[in-house]
Amino acid sequence: MTRLFNDPARFRDDMVDGFVAAYGRYVSRVPGASGVLRASGPVPGKVSVIVGGGSGHYPAFCGLVGPGFADGAVIGDIFTSPSAEQAYLVGKALDGGAGVLFSYGNYNGDVMNFGLAESRLRGEGIDCRTVVVTDDIASADTVEQRRGIAGDFCVFKAAGAAADRGASIAEVERIARKANDRTRTLGAAFAGCTFPGKSEPLFTVDPAKMELGLGIHGEPGVATTERLTATELADLLVERLLVERPVDADGRAGVILNGLGSTKYEELFVVWKAVSARLAAAGIDVISPEVGELVTSLDMAGCSLTLHWLDDELAELWDAPADTPAFRRGDVSGMAPRGVAPSRETQATAATSAAAPPTSSATPAVAAASVPVAEASVESRELARTVRSCLAAMLATVTEHEGHLGDIDAVAGDGDHGRGMLRGLRAATQAADDADGAGAGGTLRVAGDALADNGGGSSGVLWGAMLRAIGDTIGDTDVPDAATVVAALRKGADTIAELGGAKPGDKTLLDALVPFIDALGDEVTTGAGLAAAWRRAAEVAMTAAENTSQLRPNIGRARPLAEKSIGTPDPGAVSLALCATAVGAVLVEDCGGEL
Repeated sequence: MTRLFNDPARFRDDMVDGFVAAYGRYVSRVPGASGVLRASGPVPGKVSVIVGGGSGHYPAFCGLVGPGFADGAVIGDIFTSPSAEQAYLVGKALDGGAGVLFSYGNYNGDVMNFGLAESRLRGEGIDCRTVVVTDDIASADTVEQRRGIAGDFCVFKAAGAAADRGASIAEVERIARKANDRTRTLGAAFAGCTFPGKSEPLFTVDPAKMELGLGIHGEPGVATTERLTATELADLLVERLLVERPVDADGRAGVILNGLGSTKYEELFVVWKAVSARLAAAGIDVISPEVGELVTSLDMAGCSLTLHWLDDELAELWDAPADTPAFRRGDVSGMAPRGVAPSRETQATAATSAAAPPTSSATPAVAAASVPVAEASVESRELARTVRSCLAAMLATVTEHEGHLGDIDAVAGDGDHGRGMLRGLRAATQAADDADGAGAGGTLRVAGDALADNGGGSSGVLWGAMLRAIGDTIGDTDVPDAATVVAALRKGADTIAELGGAKPGDKTLLDALVPFIDALGDEVTTGAGLAAAWRRAAEVAMTAAENTSQLRPNIGRARPLAEKSIGTPDPGAVSLALCATAVGAVLVEDCGGEL
C-alpha cells in the first residue's frame, strides 16, 4: 500500500521535486515540464536519448538518466502517459543538434502523445525518431502488438550507450530497434498495487494462486494459475522465454530478474538460483545479470524475467559503463562523448537548475502553455459562457463518479481513468475561465489543450483533440445552429478515430460517442431543439456505454485482458456518456432548447 503522500493528485509532481532535490548532481528539471535531463544539459553534436512513461515505475524512468544511459526522461502521472506537450518540451530542451530519440513502452497513450511530440519537433527541423519497446510475450502473439515492460531497460541501455559513444541518430535508432527485437519478458504477480489515496489494491489475487503475464500498470495477468514455488516459477519463466529465442541468437544473453515493488531481494535471489541453473542447463551464457528492482509497479508483489539476446555489438553496449541515480556499472570517467563539450553557459544553467529548490507543492509544477485567443464576436463570447458552464458540469459529474470510473477501469486496465479525467477537466475548466474575451470556439480550443496536457494518457490526448476539433468547426464569429453543432461533433469523433486508430465496436469511447451523435443528428433533422435533442441523445449514449460490457477490447491497454473485460463497460464510454448527460442539463437550463 502507498502510504506516504500529501495530495494524491500532486503525487507525481512532489515525487519529481524530491528526486531532483536528492540527485541534483545527476539531473535538473526541464523548465515548465514534468521531466528531467542530465545536469550537464544537452551535448552539442550528440544524439539525446529520451525515455518516458507514467510514474510509479521507479527506477524507470527518471532514475535511468545519466552517463551511459538516458539523456532525459518525461514523466506522466501514475501509470499515465505524459502529454504531448510535456514530451515536446523535454525533446526541445535536449536538442543538441544531432537528433533526439524517444523510447517508451508500447501503450496507446504513449504512442499518441510521443508521436504528436515527434511530429512537432520534426516540424521545427529537429531530427526526432522513436523506438517503441514490445518485449512482453504474454500480451500478444504478434510482436508489433506487444506491450513494453521490464525489457524497456535493455533497449534504453543499448540506445544510451550507443549515443554516448557518438553514434549518429540513424545508428542509435538501428541499435535500439535491434535491442528491442532481441528482448523478451514474462512476469507473474502475487498481489496488486494500491494508488496513493486509495485503500484497496487495483486487483486482488487468491493466496493460493498467481497472475501470469502481468502488466506494469497495475493490470492483472492474462491468466490465473496455481501459486508455484520459486523453482517451479523459474522453470516456467525460462521455458516460455526460451521458446521465443531469436533464430540467430548465439547463446549469450543479458538477463534481468526484476522485482515489481514489494518482492524482497532475498526472494528474488531464491528465484535466481533456479533461473541461473535452468539457463546454464540450456546452454545459455549469462552476461552481467541484474537481480533487483529496475522497472516496478508501485507496491505490486511479483517479478519478471527478461532475456536480452546478445551478439558482439549488443554485448559491448550491455556491459558499457553507466552512472545514473539508480543504476551504475563500470567506470564512466573516460566516457566523454564525441562532439563539443557543453558551453559554460549551458553548464551554468544546469548548475543553477540543479541547485534550485524544488517547486512549491502549493503551485502546479507544470504550467499550462499560453494559447493565443482569436478575436470573437459579442455573440460568440456570450456563447462561451455556456461552454464554460458545460465544462464545469462535466467536471462535477466526473468528480462524483471518479471512484466508479476507476473501479471499472481496474478490471482490465490500470484504474486511473477517473483520476485522469478529473485532472484533465480541472485544468480545462481553469483554462476556459482564464481565456478572457475568447469566443466559443477559442474557449473549446484552450480547454482541449489544457485537458490534453494535464489529463495525460490516451483519454487526455483524445478528449483534447476532440474539443479542439469541435472548437475549430464552431468558430468564434457566428452562433452555430443545431446542424453545425452536430457537424462539429462528427469532426471531433473523426479526429478521435484517426488519432487513436479505433472504430466503433473496439470498446472505446467511440462506442458511446458515435451513437450519441447519430441520435442527436436524427433528432435535429426532425426539427427538435438542440437542448431537447441533446438530452435524448445522451440517454442513447448512456445505454450504448453500458452495452460495451458485452464487447471485447480490440485496442488499448485492456486488449491483452479481453476475457476479463467482458461483463464490464468501457470506462471511456461511460465517462463520455456521463459528460454528455451533464452538458444536456446545462443546455436546458441556459438555452431553453435553443442556442
